[in-house]
Amino acid sequence: SGELMTITRVWIEEGCVSCGTAENMCPEVFELKWVECDSMVVKKGVDYSLFEEKIKLAVKNCPVDVIKYEET
Repeated sequence: SGELMTITRVWIEEGCVSCGTAENMCPEVFELKWVECDSMVVKKGVDYSLFEEKIKLAVKNCPVDVIKYEET
């Protein structure tokens, strides 16, 4: 092994409180959608590997711990 893991999937589980933390930390990946669902969404078509540090920061700082990611 020894290969670097890359984030390949990011999602938000139920319970998001729309605090805006993830969008502030990584606007390239996360966006608050007030019209559709009043909660945070993960943008489509983003290369998550470019923003791994920011994604992990958003995960760590989420007050309700609902941002998840998968590495392969």
